[in-house]
Amino acid sequence: MSRLVGPVLRMGDDVDQVIAAIEDDNPDQDIEVVDRGAYVRVRGARRVTVTLETLRRYLGPDFEIRSMETMMSSFVGRVITTSDSITWEDITARSKAAAEGAAA
Repeated sequence: MSRLVGPVLRMGDDVDQVIAAIEDDNPDQDIEVVDRGAYVRVRGARRVTVTLETLRRYLGPDFEIRSMETMMSSFVGRVITTSDSITWEDITARSKAAAEGAAA
């Protein structure tokens, strides 16, 4: 079974919009949302990405990807942040793929 990865978001006004953006950017998988009251876990299998373009559709044209850092209290997996997206990925999946590539 694949390891679930994704952000842990502090509860706030924009949480529902961020979740919707994540769901839009990952149409090929089921995104699990676990509401814990003070925070929300958003999880998907192996790799979850959200783009600045999609976040801006939900949160307005002035939203910056760095704003996600203040919304996240934690995350699961390796996080890769660029100016255009944030990706959470399963560390073991990347390590296994690298090992298989080296063995070939």
